[in-house]
Amino acid sequence: MENAEASPLKRSPRGLDENSEEEYSSLSTLLQHFASIPTVDKAWTFKSTSEKGSQCMFSISQPNLLANQNRRYILSSHISKGSPNGVIFEWAAFPIEMPSGSIMVPSPSGSKLLVVRNLEKGSTTTFEIWGPSRVEKEFHVSSSVHGSVYSDGWFEGISWNDDETFVAYVAEEQAPSKPVFTNSGYKKGSSSDMECGSWKGQGDWEEDWGETYPRKREPAIFVINVNSGEVHPVEGTNKLSVGQVVWAPASRGLQQYLVFVGWPSDTRKLGIKYCYNRPCALYSVRAPFSKSKDREPGKNAIEEASPVKLTQRISSAFFPRFSPDGKALMFLSAKSSVDSWAHSATQSLHRIDWSIDGKPTADADIVDVVPVVMCPDDGCFPGLYSVKFLSKSWLSDGSTMILSSVWGSTEVILLVNMLR
Repeated sequence: MENAEASPLKRSPRGLDENSEEEYSSLSTLLQHFASIPTVDKAWTFKSTSEKGSQCMFSISQPNLLANQNRRYILSSHISKGSPNGVIFEWAAFPIEMPSGSIMVPSPSGSKLLVVRNLEKGSTTTFEIWGPSRVEKEFHVSSSVHGSVYSDGWFEGISWNDDETFVAYVAEEQAPSKPVFTNSGYKKGSSSDMECGSWKGQGDWEEDWGETYPRKREPAIFVINVNSGEVHPVEGTNKLSVGQVVWAPASRGLQQYLVFVGWPSDTRKLGIKYCYNRPCALYSVRAPFSKSKDREPGKNAIEEASPVKLTQRISSAFFPRFSPDGKALMFLSAKSSVDSWAHSATQSLHRIDWSIDGKPTADADIVDVVPVVMCPDDGCFPGLYSVKFLSKSWLSDGSTMILSSVWGSTEVILLVNMLR
């Protein structure tokens, strides 16, 4: 009897048929193609030493599907004029990968680069000052001073001052001490986390802002001296969740001021990053390293260090940006969302005149640059929606600001004359 040689049967995994397998294979291939496309997150331009074109540095991210996180890397390029209406990009040979949790902020002159490295929770935060070819300084800030530096794009704020000696930034406030217990009950005094036979309680429950901020402590503002590594907190913000800090233009005196956004933290925190209907305001405070030469009569040091609310006449103010000449402070507002409780209504753009010689005042006049558009005509400007600001938003004329906004179903670039 001849044994017929039977062809092996192709079996699909249990619960899957051949059509399902082909569909999954096609979809996974499509996903891999999409994941291979990098995204430009940030870009910086620097003057070239040869005065022919400019240097540019790009922060790029790309999904790592197996690790379920993003790869981040830096790619440099030299940009020069090509044809009358075009430019030539001369790219570096290869990009350089950046560790997760790293933040990069060039100084105003482009001669220094600040790299902040957030390591594991509870460990130190590293601040590196880079020059053109090497690391010039490195400082380690203990978790007893503050936690991780915010890099979320909302509370986030890292700002160099004009003479590049200080950097203001937003980080998680210092963790409160927790009660320690042993087999004998509560133990008085401090104790190491790793001490045998003891454990730490959780302490009082603290509400977070939800969404992308679970288990993150309140944001607070700190200033680091980039020459000595000394770190000071900004006082007087205990009842606020703070963020988006920037340096005010340098005054002729010894005082330097910071401008930041504050959200009331003594109310329920029901989400913030995607909820524009949370009341907020702009505040100004004297930087902790600055010295007061002349104290106002009737004011003590604590009163002078207290924040000044700049936008008392409006229910929402965020993303502060100073004009190149330092005479105007621009900001966005979601007052229509706050007043109506809609999550994302039309936004508006405003200006406050800023006196370089004087101190910030709480009764400054607010100028409407782009007001709320309630009922736009067909094909006309619909108002500002989901606006994105650049850290340096100004064109070379010093009065035109560039920003992006949603217009219908697309995101467009807008040019706004801020000083008219």
